[in-house]
Amino acid sequence: MKTKKSEFINLNQCVELNFGKTGDKSRNDFDVGFQYFKLEILLKEARKKKGLSQEELALKVGTTKSYISKIENDVKEVRLSTLKKIVEVGLGGQLHISIDF
Repeated sequence: MKTKKSEFINLNQCVELNFGKTGDKSRNDFDVGFQYFKLEILLKEARKKKGLSQEELALKVGTTKSYISKIENDVKEVRLSTLKKIVEVGLGGQLHISIDF
């Protein structure tokens, strides 16, 4: 019995097919957007894990619920200094940043 070649592709292949190779403008735009998406998810999950509402986190950090919501829903970009405050003061964590080549 002859087996049929799999028609499935992995995530990296899918991204390359739809957005091009690393270095292409559309791929770079996708990669930047994906990094913001990951940040939003990480912040939302950390807030929930700490048992905080958006309003409670905002009060701890000195901002508004609306601002926290906008960050978590990719409506507003967050400044690095504000992100640091949200993570360290609001969530009691540490912010780690790396640069990859």
